[in-house]
Amino acid sequence: MFCQLKYGYTIKLLSFVHTVTLYLSMASHENENVDDELSQAQKYLRQLKLRISEKSKKNFILERDVRYIDSRIALLIQNRMALDEQNEMAGHLDDSSELQKGVFPDDRKLQQYGNLFFLLQTEPRHIATLCRLVTLSEIDSLLQTVMFTIYGNQYESREEHLLLTMFQSVLSSQFDHATEFVSLLRSNTPISRMMTTYTRRGPGQSYLKSILSERIKHLYEHDELNLEINPLKVYDQMIQEIEFETGHLPENLERSVSYETAVVNEAVIAIIEPRIATLMEIADSFINVIIDSIDIVPYGIRWICKQIRNLTKRKYPDTSDYSICSLIGGFFFLRFINPAIVTPHAYAIIDGSPGEYLRRTLTLVAKMLQSLSNKSSHSKEPYMTFLSPFIDLNKPRINKFLNDLCEVSDFYETLEMDQYVALSKGLFLHITVNEMYSTHGLLEKHLDILAPEPDSHLRILISKLGSAPPLLPRSENRTIELPLYSKWGNFITNLNESLDINRTDILFIQAKSVFVQIIRSFPQDSKIIKLPLNLLLIASTAATFKDALLVRKGIKAIEYLKELSELKLIDPNDFYNPLAEEVEHEIVHLGSLYEEVLRETESLESVYKTIQDHNEYLRSQLEQYKSYLHNVRIHSGRNESKIGVMGGVGVVSLGGKEKKQKKQQVLGPYKYTHFQLEKELVIAESNVPDDRRANIYFTIMSPLPGTFVISLHYKGRNRGLLELNLKLDDLLEMQQSNVQYLDLEYVQFNVSKILQLAEISHCVYCFDVLIDYFDKNHFSDKKLIRKDDNDTSHMRINRSFLNNDILFPLFVTWNIISPLGHKSLRGCIGTFKPQPLKHGLRYYALTSALNDTRFPPISEQELILFGVTLLTNFEIIEDPLDWIIGIHGLQISFFYKNKHMSATYLPCVAKEQNWSKEETLNNLFIKAGMNGDIFDWKNVNMKVIRYQGSKAECTYDEYMKIIS
Repeated sequence: MFCQLKYGYTIKLLSFVHTVTLYLSMASHENENVDDELSQAQKYLRQLKLRISEKSKKNFILERDVRYIDSRIALLIQNRMALDEQNEMAGHLDDSSELQKGVFPDDRKLQQYGNLFFLLQTEPRHIATLCRLVTLSEIDSLLQTVMFTIYGNQYESREEHLLLTMFQSVLSSQFDHATEFVSLLRSNTPISRMMTTYTRRGPGQSYLKSILSERIKHLYEHDELNLEINPLKVYDQMIQEIEFETGHLPENLERSVSYETAVVNEAVIAIIEPRIATLMEIADSFINVIIDSIDIVPYGIRWICKQIRNLTKRKYPDTSDYSICSLIGGFFFLRFINPAIVTPHAYAIIDGSPGEYLRRTLTLVAKMLQSLSNKSSHSKEPYMTFLSPFIDLNKPRINKFLNDLCEVSDFYETLEMDQYVALSKGLFLHITVNEMYSTHGLLEKHLDILAPEPDSHLRILISKLGSAPPLLPRSENRTIELPLYSKWGNFITNLNESLDINRTDILFIQAKSVFVQIIRSFPQDSKIIKLPLNLLLIASTAATFKDALLVRKGIKAIEYLKELSELKLIDPNDFYNPLAEEVEHEIVHLGSLYEEVLRETESLESVYKTIQDHNEYLRSQLEQYKSYLHNVRIHSGRNESKIGVMGGVGVVSLGGKEKKQKKQQVLGPYKYTHFQLEKELVIAESNVPDDRRANIYFTIMSPLPGTFVISLHYKGRNRGLLELNLKLDDLLEMQQSNVQYLDLEYVQFNVSKILQLAEISHCVYCFDVLIDYFDKNHFSDKKLIRKDDNDTSHMRINRSFLNNDILFPLFVTWNIISPLGHKSLRGCIGTFKPQPLKHGLRYYALTSALNDTRFPPISEQELILFGVTLLTNFEIIEDPLDWIIGIHGLQISFFYKNKHMSATYLPCVAKEQNWSKEETLNNLFIKAGMNGDIFDWKNVNMKVIRYQGSKAECTYDEYMKIIS
């Protein structure tokens, strides 16, 4: 009787895994020498997977570039950008081409980095901890390395499973540190960014396109369909249509009404009701396709959903199923499905951006899907309650779907097998030099937390590498092939000692492997490989072939048959069974494997096309940005005298002829005392001793548009104590990133207040404007001031300011001064809508001087004090008394007898009038038009906004001294 092999199901599970792994590792090298249909299909599939991974990484980098440039374009549009900054941004666009391949010059360092990244890849806990430690500003570059380099082979099970293991560690830590249920997975953190990035990989993109394209394209064909259900917007649209059709507004309709009035308007209700029914029908079709497609949801997405459910149950065992589903839905819908619905063009689902109506429809559908996965059926927007019946009807259905999503098996046993297989194949990464340096730097920065023990493998590797080198310029960065090795050796070298496998098991597996290789080398129609297999004939035929490699295999196969027969493991009289049966079984399996490879290839070709389409979309976005910036620079060069142009100092044109552009004007230096900047709240904190502050002053100048030089000086010294150079873009980005303070060693400046600092030069410019107006227009022939009148070509001086390129809400004030020095208001008009500073100052200086209906126009003979206030820090407050006299201005708005009323006082008013807060509010109501009516502001449902302002003043005498 033949010896029973500990193979297949006769071995315990762990041994089976390693045995199969050993077989696969033996066969992997031999596969390279086989050229049958299966091997060709597998080779093409491997290349396709590699192309998908490489293209996905390129898309991630392009998306990051698009986000970066998009934010800069927004700053350009919002705040105007100087010419040198436009050139700098254009340079970033020019550098966005693909990186060249190269080699790493230092072989020793290359091997050390190979050891490091092998450890990071095979022990995901280090990356998991690092993802929790980095800041939001660091996470994108780390995610690029993690998602698309370290675990970049998105269709290779080992790397995908290692990445998911890292996710499990990150999520587990997130749950462990959560203080309350409502905070779980809600805020925008590095971890939430990581989860979103995972959904943007190839499998997720392919799934989204397959389920959403048909539904969205159907809506795209009806993009003129207006399904707005917000009563206020519907009312406004209705009013516009009535005015357009009739030429006037009926007396029974107000132009502006409150939400409460709009929602009960019968005409509005009649418009909204059929729209609600249509929206429900559309949303239902999306739900149907999502639920019906559960089987094609990528495994990784489902597995993350499963971890969210399991971790929630462990952390909060009493939590309801609805609450658990709200967390799962927050990931699946909010971070995965909804972004593709709202911006389908960015996912290559449709060509071109959706129109206004379609965009709104898709946004409403996304809100409905999100409401279905939230615990509450009522959204923050009150009009969404119209859809409550739909939410109530479909919530159980969605909850079942979310629970079904979690029903997937784990991968731990497969991962263990994959790890051993990988060690037999030569591991490597395609990685950029800067990715290595950046990861090295982050590990070094957080090493005490990542590897506190002195004998930690990670600490040893970082110590060997030394300090992280600085990042290379983008033009010098290169992609290299980094071989991965374990510094601590290959831990499967002693398989037959560590596992329950003896020499006979290994011999049997080796024999089967050789016969499979030989059979695959024969033509498919060869009679030699017809069933039942004659192993001796197959081996003998191979041993007499002209192919030397096949001859060696044939001879080896004959030796295996002889040795296994002597060991009584196979029977020569029974066609060398059980070996022949297992070889036949393997050949049949390879046939089905071929079909499986073809199916997977077909599926991944569709994935690659989706990713390629997205790549082309991103590149077209960058090309549009290049074109936009190119046009702006051309426009700036030709038309800088016009207010609306993005540029620095203008070029003055006289008599229709363009003057030669002057040398760049240096603005400043403008001098400010320590006391002045403290009063304006520019200095947030000062380390200067109190007795020396009177001797400290600061200068701010702008040698180039968009560039600041801030210097700190001490009286009596020729040189400044320190100097800091900043770009306007830096300050704007700091402000946008909520970086509040700029450290000047002795003092800390408030970033926002630097940008918002009102200057005497603003006042000087407004006097220029008024005097220029008087020079050009006889008083009796005074013309109306127009907002679009930007012509400054005839002004004697074309002034500019440090914050010339920023938009501000602003108010300008003219006062007359009595011989005793008392001020009396002569005009005050402004706007809460941000304006290009020079244009806003010019328009409102003239409007407040000449068109304030409360006063006659200012004459040239009056002794005038001018003031400008730049408004900042707008905040809605619940308590009308939650403001500080002398610091805050107030704006109130409310409805009274179906009429919208509003009024404002600038920050200086209450203090100058010596009013209390209550008196200020009473006077605001009178100013709003409540004269004669009995009211109590405490009982009025009003919106109150407090704001701050930076104010500069200048008398006419001071103006004359400055210009002389």
